[in-house]
Amino acid sequence: MKKLIVAVIGLGLIAGAAGWFLSAPTRLSQMDIAQLKGGDPAKGESIFWASGCGSCHAAKGAKGDEKLNLGGGLRLETPFGVFVAPNISQDPEDGIGSWSLADLANAMTHGTSPDGRNYYPAFPYASYARMDLADISDLFAFMKTLPAISGKAGPNELAFPFNVRRGVGLWKRLFLDPAPVIASPVGDGDIDRALWDRGRYLVEGPGHCGECHTPRDLAGGLKLADWLGGAPAATGDGKVPNITPVAGGFGSWSANDIAYYLESGFTPDYDSVGGEMVSVQENMAHLSADDRTAIAAYLKAIPTVSAASE
Repeated sequence: MKKLIVAVIGLGLIAGAAGWFLSAPTRLSQMDIAQLKGGDPAKGESIFWASGCGSCHAAKGAKGDEKLNLGGGLRLETPFGVFVAPNISQDPEDGIGSWSLADLANAMTHGTSPDGRNYYPAFPYASYARMDLADISDLFAFMKTLPAISGKAGPNELAFPFNVRRGVGLWKRLFLDPAPVIASPVGDGDIDRALWDRGRYLVEGPGHCGECHTPRDLAGGLKLADWLGGAPAATGDGKVPNITPVAGGFGSWSANDIAYYLESGFTPDYDSVGGEMVSVQENMAHLSADDRTAIAAYLKAIPTVSAASE
């Protein structure tokens, strides 16, 4: 019996050590860090809107230039608890004004804070991990032009075991993957591959559309087989719609319909955007017409998720 107890304790220590190792925060390699150069703030503004930074980190209901005041505080009530969006303004104490470009790149691509903690994936770094480092450099340059807002946002309100931040490292091992979700376009039409690739980058990367439009498993990871096929709302009640080319639904929209909706907020049926999509559409309206066309081209040529699998 004594030997059995010793063996169980030994296995427990080994398992604990393995879990501690596997859950450790990760960072960009030195080779990647070396690629980070001074960015272009004009280009970074487009990345800012595509990434939806103001939708979570500005005050609730912010409009226009108010979305540039990134003091945080938005409460995201989820099945895992309440996540509170932090201050990411240029305040050096309460925001991220003291961060380096490498700090921002590590946060966005690895979900790791400057002091070596795992961020919770309510921050959509699982999507941002697909972003080009040059775009993150441009975003950093633009964010340096934004106001400093004093005051820290409140803490997250999470119960055990979700309040154990180290455990998020295991989640990353399972779900953090910079590879594209959809390898190539589907469909019989004549597809402009360069345009489709640009749309894929915007949707799967900075636009992080899958974070809301794709269902999740019990661990909170995206079910990639049902990519963009609709999901229960991450916060509150309701359903986020299927935006694959499903017959009788979003598939009836033309590429021009989608691009116009992103620009104007009006659907082909002359209805207007509503709910949390209002802020997203306002962000998309800041993009170039070419980028909105690229997003539409991508959405028209991805696998259909049928109504039966939603």
